[in-house]
Amino acid sequence: MDFQLTSDQIALKSGMRDLLAARFDREALRAAVERPGLDRSLWRALGDAGFFALRLSESRGGVGLGLPEAVLVFEEAGRALLPGPLVATHLAAGTEPGAADGESVVTWADGPLTAWLDEADHVWGDTEGAVPLRSVDPLTPLHRTRGTRTHVPEAALLAAAEQLGSASRTTELAVQHAKERMQFGRPIGAFQAVKHLCADMLVRTEVARAAVYAAAVTEDPDEIAGAKLLADDAAVRGARDCLQVHGGMGFTWEADVHLHLKRAWVRAEQWQSADEAAEVLARSL
Repeated sequence: MDFQLTSDQIALKSGMRDLLAARFDREALRAAVERPGLDRSLWRALGDAGFFALRLSESRGGVGLGLPEAVLVFEEAGRALLPGPLVATHLAAGTEPGAADGESVVTWADGPLTAWLDEADHVWGDTEGAVPLRSVDPLTPLHRTRGTRTHVPEAALLAAAEQLGSASRTTELAVQHAKERMQFGRPIGAFQAVKHLCADMLVRTEVARAAVYAAAVTEDPDEIAGAKLLADDAAVRGARDCLQVHGGMGFTWEADVHLHLKRAWVRAEQWQSADEAAEVLARSL
């Protein structure tokens, strides 16, 4: 089976990266941290670009692509730390009015944590007795809800794709800093301990990439569970190692590294946690 991206898929991935670079660059990211809230104009821009309607058929006003292509654009969203209930709104396209074109925001009370409840125009699931929480991620407002987990494999896979994008970005940040930061007259990347950290980050990211891309093709729930486990691990451990490479400055507000770690922590508990994914894999053995 050939898992090489086609020219159209490469163009789709590149186009989404260009869109986010123009509409949600580092300056916009920092502004979102300082003034939390969903940018509706950006949400509509995503809708105009087909982000939410990507898998709707053309006869229903969508783009007519599949899960592998959705994984590619969600990977770019994770790389950019794009905020908002992206997975829920994507899944609701074609069902909830305005979701496909970004005119409305949809969230899903899936399990004990619900994100973006106050900003949502449509809410799926039970939110009775929802209690606001202080989220570790300043870009992801959370409520504690009583809803039970609804296992939606494609949702777990899209979340895994976001984790993959974050892991890829923290690997880039670590390598860049290791090349530029000087200690004892040498870049810190010349030291073996730092080399090993960066190499381990790259290996975890590429293993997760292979698992996520493969699961997007097979759509097998067991493979999706494995992909979510690997992507969560790559995102969380990668961000921690990136912090280690950066030293104390990595956890300052001036750096972006800690934002990746905090988002990875939150996303690892969404749609399918490590324990839930492990249970799926255990039942398949």
